Amino acid sequence: MSRQILPELRSEAGGSALFPSFQKEMNRLLEQFRTGFPMPDTGAPSVFSTPMFPAIDLVETEEAVEISAELPGVAEEDLDASITGDLLTLKGEKSADHEKSENGYHLIERRYGSFRRQIPLGFAPDAGAVEAKFADGILKLRIAKPAAAKADFHKIDISKT
Repeated sequence: MSRQILPELRSEAGGSALFPSFQKEMNRLLEQFRTGFPMPDTGAPSVFSTPMFPAIDLVETEEAVEISAELPGVAEEDLDASITGDLLTLKGEKSADHEKSENGYHLIERRYGSFRRQIPLGFAPDAGAVEAKFADGILKLRIAKPAAAKADFHKIDISKT
């Protein structure tokens, strides 16, 4: 299903589109930026097969905020996590090189991309209140809430009408 992202270009007389193929191509390109770039299957993991924006799971309890970020293909040395005030920032870079020689052809692919995701926490954690583990492309963070943030936590009862 194709979405029209750009407005339809029409002549002043209200006739047909001035550049229908250009408009169609631009809509296709903008849709690819939104959903990621499909790449031919070369047997190597594709950096561009999904958007360069790590998926996260966030769970908040009375004691802490726990975050899991999916970062396949990112090496630990290419990953940076930091907190400024109440804002968690995850930054990193993916890179993949693939080389294949077979039946008279030689294929070399190099793919690179960086990402940055910021997550508001709603509180500024105390120094040393963050535990971080990175394994198998998954970053897990546990950020303990300070006493003031724990006091602000109120469960709301929801009744059926």
